[in-house]
Amino acid sequence: QVQLVESGGGLVQAGGSLRLSCAASGLTFSRNTMAWFRQPPGKEREFVAKSGWSYATTEYADSVKGRFTILRNNAENTLYLQMNSLKPEDTAVYYCAAVFVSGKYQYWGQGTQVTVSS
Repeated sequence: QVQLVESGGGLVQAGGSLRLSCAASGLTFSRNTMAWFRQPPGKEREFVAKSGWSYATTEYADSVKGRFTILRNNAENTLYLQMNSLKPEDTAVYYCAAVFVSGKYQYWGQGTQVTVSS
């Protein structure tokens, strides 16, 4: 079965950096679109970034453009999210998602908490 395991979350001061990882198994990683979402406290889950499997396409939410970078290592079945210049409003549980079918992602990780202090 498909498993997505996130890691790398933690507490960081505003302006700092974190790198999240998502280790994937049970799917053909190199042939699937992968994405990061986040859920801030008391809010709905929102899109952060995605990495398409073809042509190495990427897409970002406006709120993170220029600060976050989504990366993938197909040889190691791992998705990353490099987060720089973090802001308190980036505080959220971050989720990895995989296999985009019929307009939604089919598989989700358990999430990793990111807290940015001011």
